[in-house]
Amino acid sequence: MFKLENTEIPYLPVLPQRPLPIVIIGAGGIVNDAHLPAYRKAGFEVVGITNRTRARAEKLATAWGIPHVYDSVADAVAHAPAEAVYDVTIMPEQFVETLNQLPDGAGVLIQKPMGDYFWQSQEILEVCRRKNLAAAINCQLRFAPYVAAAREMLRQGLIGELYDMEVRVTLETPWELFPHVMVHPRLEIQYHSIHYIDLIRSFLGEPRRVLAKTLRHPAKALSSSRSTILFDYGDTMHAVINTNHDHSFGPENQESFIKWEGTKGAIKARMGLLMNYPHGVPDKFEYCLMREGEKPVWHTVALEGSWFPDAFMGTMGSLMRFKNGETDVLPTSVENVIKTMAVVEAAYASSDGETAAT
Repeated sequence: MFKLENTEIPYLPVLPQRPLPIVIIGAGGIVNDAHLPAYRKAGFEVVGITNRTRARAEKLATAWGIPHVYDSVADAVAHAPAEAVYDVTIMPEQFVETLNQLPDGAGVLIQKPMGDYFWQSQEILEVCRRKNLAAAINCQLRFAPYVAAAREMLRQGLIGELYDMEVRVTLETPWELFPHVMVHPRLEIQYHSIHYIDLIRSFLGEPRRVLAKTLRHPAKALSSSRSTILFDYGDTMHAVINTNHDHSFGPENQESFIKWEGTKGAIKARMGLLMNYPHGVPDKFEYCLMREGEKPVWHTVALEGSWFPDAFMGTMGSLMRFKNGETDVLPTSVENVIKTMAVVEAAYASSDGETAAT
């Protein structure tokens, strides 16, 4: 935490008093780059892993000291500890089949997005309800240190009434690092801006409607790489997402930030991870608190951790705490994130010239 205005601002994820063993289903790059580093940092024990291509699971098991590699989901469930939580990191079209194989009542963290289309999201929700799963979606940006710090400052009223929230991303994204994703017909919003849609919902709640346009680059085969999404929260709240993954003109004018403006101050957080990805640049957390008769002054705070891997400690940690009964709140539950998926669907409907309620 850090001190501001004689008050403490906690921002690091709250970890469970009693961590539960983890079984990972899937062995993609995100597991190596974010899940496993986060779990090691948090002190969580990964007891086993499975993947359709066993060699990939074996490679990660060797690199990270995971004691068991399972041949299948069924094999993993048969040998998992009774209290195990399952970390499902496969592609969305495999979710329903996989969730149906998990023990009733199990804890499960499901990689975002919650389905590629809203009808899939509804199927996933139905399975989780039917099997009474303690199920969360890995919408981990909510737990990034700069987001948590901003949320706490807002909770304490330090920037007054929030009236403007903006996400702007202008950079060059190496989509080739994600071969299974880059070919998706709903690339930009479904697999990138969904982070920001979920984030804005977590601060502002459900919008009345959504206006959006997602666009492709004329010289690229990608289905979409730029989007603008405008949320209707009434007459005073301005909430907008602008993304451009095609800015291939060097780092000088690249941007990647979230900004909150209120009646008493403002906060701006640079998401350094996305710039020069996957190497990233340092994050930056700034705030300005208005004082009567004084000129505005911006202050910078060095926060510990970043989106990768620290935010992944938050999503898994919140699931473990919920499963243990340490909290009755599961922030990214399937019941909550189904509403994010409804907004995603409304954004696509708007982009296509249709009308859809959120």
